[in-house]
Amino acid sequence: MSVTIGCEDKKVERVISGTDRGAGLRVLVGEMTAYASTNDLTPSGLRELAERVSKGVNAPAGKYVFPETHTLEFKQKVLRYPTTVPASDKVSKVLEGNEVAWSFGGEIMQALVRYGDSQQRVVIANSDGLLVADERIHIIFVVQVVAGKDGVVQTGYEPIGGSVGFEIFDSASPAKVARAAGEQALKMLGATPAPTGIMPVVISSEAGGTMIHEAVGHGLEADLVQKGLSVFAGKIGEKVAAEVVTVHDDATLPGKRGSFTFDDEGTPAECTALVENGVLKTYMYDLTTARKDSRRSTGNGRRESYRHRPVPRMTNTLIVPGIMDPKGVVASTEKGLFVRKMGGGQVNTINGDFMFEVSEAHMIRGGQIQEPVRGASLIGNSMKVLGQIDMVASDLGFAVGTCGKDGQGAPVSDAQPTVRITGITVGGTSA
Repeated sequence: MSVTIGCEDKKVERVISGTDRGAGLRVLVGEMTAYASTNDLTPSGLRELAERVSKGVNAPAGKYVFPETHTLEFKQKVLRYPTTVPASDKVSKVLEGNEVAWSFGGEIMQALVRYGDSQQRVVIANSDGLLVADERIHIIFVVQVVAGKDGVVQTGYEPIGGSVGFEIFDSASPAKVARAAGEQALKMLGATPAPTGIMPVVISSEAGGTMIHEAVGHGLEADLVQKGLSVFAGKIGEKVAAEVVTVHDDATLPGKRGSFTFDDEGTPAECTALVENGVLKTYMYDLTTARKDSRRSTGNGRRESYRHRPVPRMTNTLIVPGIMDPKGVVASTEKGLFVRKMGGGQVNTINGDFMFEVSEAHMIRGGQIQEPVRGASLIGNSMKVLGQIDMVASDLGFAVGTCGKDGQGAPVSDAQPTVRITGITVGGTSA
């Protein structure tokens, strides 16, 4: 069950709700894999699905017997299920965010507000006798504000979300989210152009873990590694980052957008140490890739729905906090760039080269955060930049989103503490 509400041009453009039910079946024979799905859950429909999939890999005939008993382990704590909330209350939250977004004045050109919730009940069984179930509740609320003046256009973007119920708005009101987006847009509208060159960069915990997700996380997904599409291939046990850097993928964090009880292959959620004190420990595996490397699944077999096959995916990926005071990281930087919010970007997982836009940045002068600058981007290489992190603070900030891969999306979060990179190329406009 899901609900999506969108508001644009000061009016609610769409309210979409629906329920989808179905089953997916995967058959593995040697190195061959076949997958298909159906929304016909009658005995004949499921039999037809089984016959269709087994023919695709010439699977031998056999009989599978479900275990006699099983336990439904719903560990997620939800105070107010979205399905119990009237649609009018959800629309009210969207309209509240829209009203605040437009309240910043005549420089606001556009405001987009989106609300989405979903409730999934998933049952997973396999021929090894596994039978488990999970319940997944997700909410996401996003405000995007576009401001313009004298030919300059800047965007503010603020999301909240997680594996939580409607109680998410008790601590983060729509007005608060919209204010953050609007203030960011206007601040960057009045900013000076960012300088260019190689310089120290402090990335705030407020930026979330966009860099670790894109520049590092995707390269540690086992299917890309096994296909030779990752700069981290063949480097387990080697140093790939500075000693102060430890990276986890943790699906057990309460309330986070990438958390669950079991992955989509029935493997229990876990906290996986990917990089520990700079040394690469493992990749993110599902059952299929784990079998190829004679390892165990790390619980990263994920899919968008029963219509999609599971593939190795991130959950909640983060740089583990260190011991430094975040203010001390800035104070120890004589001159450089302070990144408060990251934007979009791209990464080549084969060689690790990346480029990320910066949504909000400030100059650092004399160990102090100074004037805002706009148009900055970070350009570098995953392994090189990981090796140039020399300070990791004790704070931790999360960002939420939906990660796309193989034509399907998965809810994720990423996080990092305040960190300092001793030198990275900043793209911008010379000033």
